[in-house]
Amino acid sequence: MQIQTFAGTDATQRVNNRAGAFPSQAHAQAKFYEGKTITLIATTAPGGSGDLRIKAMVPFLRKHIPGKPTVVMEYIDGGGGRKGANHLYHSVRPDGLTIGAASGAIVGLGIMREQGVTYDVDRFIYLGTPEHENHAIIYTRSDLGLDNLEKLRAKPGIRIGGQTVGHTSYVAGRLFAYFLDLKDPKFVVGYTAPEVDVALMNGEVDARANSAVSALRRNPEWLDKKIMNFHAIMEIPKGIKHPRLGNLPEIESFAKTDKEKKVMAVWRAFRGVGSPYILPPGTPKDRVEIIEAAMQRIFKDPEFPPYFRKLVNDDPSPLGAADLARVIKEMPRDAEVQELLKKFSGAGPLPPR
Repeated sequence: MQIQTFAGTDATQRVNNRAGAFPSQAHAQAKFYEGKTITLIATTAPGGSGDLRIKAMVPFLRKHIPGKPTVVMEYIDGGGGRKGANHLYHSVRPDGLTIGAASGAIVGLGIMREQGVTYDVDRFIYLGTPEHENHAIIYTRSDLGLDNLEKLRAKPGIRIGGQTVGHTSYVAGRLFAYFLDLKDPKFVVGYTAPEVDVALMNGEVDARANSAVSALRRNPEWLDKKIMNFHAIMEIPKGIKHPRLGNLPEIESFAKTDKEKKVMAVWRAFRGVGSPYILPPGTPKDRVEIIEAAMQRIFKDPEFPPYFRKLVNDDPSPLGAADLARVIKEMPRDAEVQELLKKFSGAGPLPPR
């Protein structure tokens, strides 16, 4: 477990007087948060794009929460976000001083009631997300010579690297392998996000699925210098083209049945929640409203997009609390499709086509 503390940044100091609340309201709110410490439970490991998305939010949380509390990041990684979400649900005092900076995977894992989930996804209090566009891609080292789909499909035993079973990139890799009809693919897990890159370059694995943002932020030369061959993309949301990888075939074009299309629709819905900020059930309403209002001010702050872009190498695509809660409430929950999707998120063999 790692903890990082943020007591102030240039972003907060430049605009201290633009909090957005009326003076009397801001004064009352500041009485609670002034001098306090807010802990962000990050359900990811340090160093990846998920970590950077949270760090892009930290100075603006301090700026827009009345009283300018200190903000501490606490990393509780594991189980594709399950460990941190379980901790927030069961072990955290619901006093408005601990906020979950969650992986979007916790929603899908919770709805499917995957093994290890002990939280109720419908009881969390959703505050919003700074982004909900999450294109995924699959790529292989160019020295393997797999420069078209026919060659990729013809090579048996492609080793696809990933973090943990159930992680979004792990599930994406299995979905790509299934829809692209890869021959006897192997899934190698146990890495952090940066370690998968090292393993790929060292020949320990042959391929990985990843978010397009992460791949191009950390290793832009992989595309620019053709160090990797990029094979397909999973558009989230569907129909939104990536500015540099929009030429890749979209995964649903390989679907053979309506059921397979439904699987993709559900997975897109799961990933469309982005990186939700959540509070544990029972948090007092007045404190929920304070944090919700702060999130809205962050998303409207003209300084937020360039700061987010600088750290993450992508534009924010936020959803507010009401929109995010509606997306989760209306999420497809077809039992038959969920059972099939569980086969992709689990450790067993891929389902037959």
